[in-house]
Amino acid sequence: MNKDLILREKLALQRTILANQSTFLAFLRTAMYFLVAGISINHLTSIKHGNLIELIFIAVSFVLLAIGIINYKRQKNKIIKSEVHIGNYKDEYITTKA
Repeated sequence: MNKDLILREKLALQRTILANQSTFLAFLRTAMYFLVAGISINHLTSIKHGNLIELIFIAVSFVLLAIGIINYKRQKNKIIKSEVHIGNYKDEYITTKA
């Protein structure tokens, strides 16, 4: 088995893991923006239905956070399942060289 192929696949897997983490952090950041907007909208303006708008923003925040967590865990499980293919090649390479 080609050692470069194993390294390339391992690095691709690491990039995928980092992309998954980055996506989760983007969901978290967006949820926090909506939470801050929801909390502060009632204090900054004197809108007639400020409480309703505040609750909507906070609800959207929790929905985004839940979607982000679900997406992160789902992708993480897919990554773990795909890692099995690389492990077999690694074991095969080590046993043939030793």
